Parts: sequence; C-alpha cells; structure tokens
Amino acid sequence: MLAFSTCWNNSRHSDGEEMIDEILEFGIDHLELSHGMTITKLPGIQKAYNERKFTCVGVHNYFPSPVEVMIDAPDAYEFTSHREFDRQRAMEMTERTLDLAGRFEAHYVVLHMGSVPLKSSKWTKPLTQKVADGQRDTPAFAAERLAFVKKREKVAPLYYQRAIEALEYFGDLAKKHGVKLAIESRSRFEDMPTEREMVRLQKHFADHPWIGYWHDFGHVQLKHNLGLLDHTEWLESMLPHIIGAHVHDVQWPARDHRVPFTGELDYKKLLEFFPKDCPLTWELSPTRKASEIREALTVWRHLFPDRC
Repeated sequence: MLAFSTCWNNSRHSDGEEMIDEILEFGIDHLELSHGMTITKLPGIQKAYNERKFTCVGVHNYFPSPVEVMIDAPDAYEFTSHREFDRQRAMEMTERTLDLAGRFEAHYVVLHMGSVPLKSSKWTKPLTQKVADGQRDTPAFAAERLAFVKKREKVAPLYYQRAIEALEYFGDLAKKHGVKLAIESRSRFEDMPTEREMVRLQKHFADHPWIGYWHDFGHVQLKHNLGLLDHTEWLESMLPHIIGAHVHDVQWPARDHRVPFTGELDYKKLLEFFPKDCPLTWELSPTRKASEIREALTVWRHLFPDRC
C-alpha cells in the first residue's frame, strides 16, 4: 500500500485541509498524519477526513505536537528521560495521539521509544564523519565503533526497562482504539532501541497482536553505512514483526529523507520482505521538490504496481 506522510508539507501550511489537498495532487489518498502538527490544523484535517478526501493509514507520535513545543520535535519528551515530568508528559501526549488515531481510524501509530544519555556529538556524529572521510575499513574506526557499542550496552538497561514499561501500559489502549503500536527503527545508535534491543523488545511482546516493528529505510541504511548492521539481514530477522515502513532514500553516507531512486537503496531487493498489503509510507524532507517526487512516483508505479 502506497502512502504519504504530511511531514513533507506540514510546515508550509497553516490550514490542514490545504495541506491534505496538496498531497492528493500526487494521486495518493492514503496518508500518515505526522509529528510536528500544530493543533490549529486539526479542524481542516477533520474536515477533509469527514469529506472522505483521504484515508488515514497511520499517525506519528506526537500528534498533534505539544502546544508548549514551538518546533517540530518528536523527541521533545521521552519515555526514557531521567526527568519524571518529561516521562509523564510523554505518556499524556501519547495517550492523546492514540485517541486521535482511533478517531481517524488509523491502522498504526509510529512510536519513538527514547534514548540513552550519550551525546551524539561524541559518538554517532564523529563515526559518521569518519565514514565520509573514507575511514570505515580502518582498524581505528573499528576500535572506536566497538567502544561505542560497549559503552551503549553498559548504560542501556534502565532506559530499556522504561521503554518496555511504557509499551506495557499502551498495549491495552492500542487494543481499545484498534491501532497498532509501530516501534520505529532509529537512525542514531544512542536511540532506544538498538537492533539488539529491538529483537528483545519484539520477543517480549511476541504474543501481543497490537505491538510490532516499523521499518525506516533511511534510518537503517545509516546504521548499515556505519557497519553496525546489514540492511538485508536485519529486515529478514524482523520479518515476523513488520507492520510497515517509512520509505525514503539515502545519499552516501548520511543524508536521508531523500526522494526514492536518488540515493543508494535497492528497493527491489528490500521490498521482498514486506507483506503485499502493508503500508509503505513515503516520509520525505520538506526540502524535496514536488516535481522530483512526481518523477519518483512514476518510476515506483512502473516498477512496483502491486505496491501502490
């Protein structure tokens, strides 16, 4: 199922219906209502929904954005935070997101589960720069990456447990609203969960039909480029848990949310792991031009007519 996220044009509109109408011009009426949405856009979105202009396939936490957060910041509050207020606010805003997702008859809610208190500026960013500088296959890079992995795993247990507890609470709400909790693969190794943690998390909820895995093509490719995983092998391991995916491309080594077919991803190979009817939601940078997106959609519909 081909779908499209409002993250592409959300920031350019003050009226929700106009935002929806611009995306409909691509010939796509299955939409994900994304994070960063101001509450003032809700009436227009509701109007478009009531008129059956679009089908809401999913919602991305937090929807709408917390009123006190002035920028698009889906990680403004984290379930893993050491601040009790932040954890509580994350729970409150997620409950509201689930309620709205139910009202819009969404199939899923994409969740970020938080992070561990390690600075990206000290770990992921320097490693990425070394990859860009051609050092990925050097012993020094391998040693630094291994040190990062060991440090991350040492501090992780408390934050992993907080993420699990949040999901245990939201599991019943997800069932109540008929909306699946889609735990997203993240782009930074500091984020929760890592791939090892995602495997544990999915096993923990293996018998819970309302909790599963959300694959982000770009995020996983960034980790692939750092040598932290193999994209294809990772997808194969997550096959039983896949709910859907955010589709975008990556320009080497770390520019994601590019338009499909403008980067390094081999969609033909990777799409084999996705059920035919699962949502494949294009999640593109607001900087991408409509003309570029139309061209890519033409290619997509030609190559993957059964994924439209």
